Amino acid sequence: MKLVEQLQDDLQERKEAWWEWHKQNPEVWGKFEQYTLEAIATGRKHYSHWAIINRIRWHSEIETNGGEFKISNDYIGFYARLFHARYPEHKDFFRLKQLKEEKLIDELKVQVYDGHSSFLS
Repeated sequence: MKLVEQLQDDLQERKEAWWEWHKQNPEVWGKFEQYTLEAIATGRKHYSHWAIINRIRWHSEIETNGGEFKISNDYIGFYARLFHARYPEHKDFFRLKQLKEEKLIDELKVQVYDGHSSFLS
């Protein structure tokens, strides 16, 4: 299952790249946390982490470091997961999908049966 191992490595690299960017741009987390808590305070049970990031993108005057784009779409899911980790009482506030590598790994594991792989089904 070398492909699974490669996908796991790719996911780990993406997490590490996000974490480095996150450390260089703490203002983004501050705004993400603030805007999410504001949404919760309005009585919402669920909300979009994409909407939170887009609010930061469109309505904030924050400077970011470490990339051409202000906030990469690749990082949005990681911010939602960080919020859930830091605020377990709101662990279901964002409805999260599997990360693309996680989804592919699960699909590959389902395709493996009786010691054989089927990548055509």
